[in-house]
Amino acid sequence: MNLNLSTTIVSLRISRLAIASFFFISGFGFSTWASRIPSQQQLLGLNEAQLGTVLFAMPLGLILTLPVTGMLIGRYNSRAVLLAGALAVSGILSVMGWVNQTWQLAFMLFCFGAARNMLSISVNAQSVSLQAMYDRSIISSFHGIWSVSGFAGAGLGALMVALNIAPSYHFLGVSLLLMAVAILLFPYTLPEPPTRGAVRSGFVLPDKTLVKFGMMSFAAMACEGTLYDWGAVYFQKAVQAPKAYITMGLIVYMIAMTVGRFSGDWLVNQFSQRVILRASGLLMTAGLLLAAAWPSLLPASIGFIMVGFGGSCVIPLVMRMATTQDTGAATGSVITAVSTVSYFGFLIVPPIIGFLAEALNLRWSFALMSLFGVVIIWLVGRVK
Repeated sequence: MNLNLSTTIVSLRISRLAIASFFFISGFGFSTWASRIPSQQQLLGLNEAQLGTVLFAMPLGLILTLPVTGMLIGRYNSRAVLLAGALAVSGILSVMGWVNQTWQLAFMLFCFGAARNMLSISVNAQSVSLQAMYDRSIISSFHGIWSVSGFAGAGLGALMVALNIAPSYHFLGVSLLLMAVAILLFPYTLPEPPTRGAVRSGFVLPDKTLVKFGMMSFAAMACEGTLYDWGAVYFQKAVQAPKAYITMGLIVYMIAMTVGRFSGDWLVNQFSQRVILRASGLLMTAGLLLAAAWPSLLPASIGFIMVGFGGSCVIPLVMRMATTQDTGAATGSVITAVSTVSYFGFLIVPPIIGFLAEALNLRWSFALMSLFGVVIIWLVGRVK
């Protein structure tokens, strides 16, 4: 093998490992916080309504700072914003365990959402740039790392609760670990010059083409948010599962999504992005309809597995396709524009499920969510 070629391959593998580590930081940091929400609720004496109001601060911070992240990536580069986002997520996490007032927690969650936004957009931009250097699909595996890190963070959180470790010390320990990983592996991420000249940088409004990609991501995020927020409730009220199996649907959904993300690259390499996206929409539609039409433990679990597999690769594939369009915008700006549309699916649709369930019932609301899979199938044929 040519020495230069061998060196390039090793360099790409190191960069791949480095970028994967930042996906791990994102997932582990978020699940660390999420695993201790009940502890924080108890420490601050919040009821469910107060907790719901406080928790809304994080997605609010994420959504409102999307344009800022796009401008930062355009002015500097995704690599600089990546390190800033990772250190900010870790630093804010270390402080969140020490708050003793409700307004303090709400403020920190707003900042946490803004920092997660910086990390998420920049690490996705890095993954898309690295994907362009490969002649085969690798991008789905990065999102698989995020899922695995989420499981790991939740598992560590459960252990900390069992050992009666206070959130303050738990968060501080995790923060120091994540900061060390970020600083250690940052030099191996992809260097990018600031975007200048004819290519538009900063935040751009989604044009007609990007809106289509955004709507596909919106549909996937809507289904994901629905199952995360309502999966256990559906098994409790619609499936009427025994108490020990109430979380079964959510667990099998998360496992299927993780497996789907790690197998997604192989499937794309065997078939094509369009085929996989159409199959994804079909699985999401069929899975939700199965769970709605046959609300028993086994068929509902199978339906949730189908939705998990179906939704696993939509976001990375849509991001990859969107950044290859001739929009005249930089990679980070395209990802920001598509994310601006897609995040609303995760934010808005789950609360709507509650209104639909009240007006109709949970089974009908889940059946209506199956239309999002149809939206993906329809839009795939209408993008380049």
